[in-house]
Formats: sequence, structure tokens, C-alpha cells
Amino acid sequence: MPSDAELTFADHAGRFYSRRYGMAPMVGRLVGYLAVCDPREQSIGELAEALLASRSAITGAVNSLESLGVIRRYRPAGERSDRVCIDISSPRAMGFDVSEYREQHELAQEGLRLLGDAPAERKQILLAWSAFASWLVERLPALEQEWRRRQEEMSASGGASSEQLGRGPRGGRR
Repeated sequence: MPSDAELTFADHAGRFYSRRYGMAPMVGRLVGYLAVCDPREQSIGELAEALLASRSAITGAVNSLESLGVIRRYRPAGERSDRVCIDISSPRAMGFDVSEYREQHELAQEGLRLLGDAPAERKQILLAWSAFASWLVERLPALEQEWRRRQEEMSASGGASSEQLGRGPRGGRR
């Protein structure tokens, strides 16, 4: 059974994700709880019981987070139910996936084509959006490499394990 402090942390995460990203509070609560729970891997039923929520609310939150690449769902051999754990080892989960910004750049470019010969003032927002998205596409790979080097340094110095630094369960990368 989770402690009051763990549930409070999960509630704080729920409010943060709701306020910051417009997600349902349960999605953030699930992220928060999975970040502090023991054991790290939980079933849908265990999560529902711990967070005092319905199985359908937990399943919906799991589906949302799985689509974002923030959690991993798997079924161990011989078990009848899935296990869920937080996994921030993927570039997408860490915010390093450039495809989102490529899509934003293309969307802004589509808008610019739509506006054609319109005055520069009318295109200003789309030009800025396109430029920023392109800049992120250019910069994110270097930032990801820098982060991976820092993870290696921290792990080598004994400051944190690879798992603690977001490299997935048992130190593996996705």
C-alpha cells in the first residue's frame, strides 16, 4: 500500500501534468506514482488499488502514456496481466524526438504557402514558428548526445545508475 507521501506526490504530479500539458489529472498521477512506487513494475489492478481509481481510468492513463513513449507495458511469461513501468529511455519520452518539430516546421510552411504574397506582418507568426521548429530539429540531436555523455559520466562516477538516469529498466535502452 502506498504511503501518504507517495500519494501526495502522485497528486502533485497529476496537477502539474494537468496544468502544464492539459492532460487528465489521472495521467499525471500515474506518472508520479510510477516514479516512486515499489516495486517499480505494477499491474493495472495494483495501480487502480494504490491510486484509489477505477481500472478503466488507469487503463486510459496507461494508453495515453504508452502512446507518448513514457511508460512500457509488458506481460511476463506465465502471467495473465500486463505490468506497467515508467521508462524515459526513448528520445521521444525525453523530449529529443525531432519528428514533432519537423511536423511543426512543415505545418508552418504550409501556412506560409497558403498566405503566398501576403504582407510580411501577416506571415510573422508562421515565419517565427517555422524558424524555431527548424532550429530545434538542428539542435536536439546535439543536446541528446550531450545528455547521453552526461549520463555516462554520472553513471561512471557512481552518482547514479543508468536506470536512474532514464536509460530504462535494467540499464537497457529502448
